[in-house]
Amino acid sequence: MAEAEVLESGTVLEALRDVYDPEIPVNVVDLGLIYTVEVADGDVHVEMTLTAPGCGMGPYIAQQAEWRIAEIDDVEDVQVDVVFDPPWTPDMITEDGKRLLGID
Repeated sequence: MAEAEVLESGTVLEALRDVYDPEIPVNVVDLGLIYTVEVADGDVHVEMTLTAPGCGMGPYIAQQAEWRIAEIDDVEDVQVDVVFDPPWTPDMITEDGKRLLGID
């Protein structure tokens, strides 16, 4: 069962690659904003953060993430929580994200 859950979590992460912070041309996965993805019986719970706690686009980004996950086959319910612990740092950006931003 754990193998199927990992596969499903990977499917959610892949879908979240379609979600962008409108102020930064990198998806939320490669920005390192996704902290956890839990999948159980068609329910998906995601904990994510923002690049800054006062980001005015936070509700928009979380809503886009929720909508994108809801489009996945067999997803029954989606909960996206925005958390700030641990705080996001640029060190969380993936290598692909750094390449897209021109950071070496």
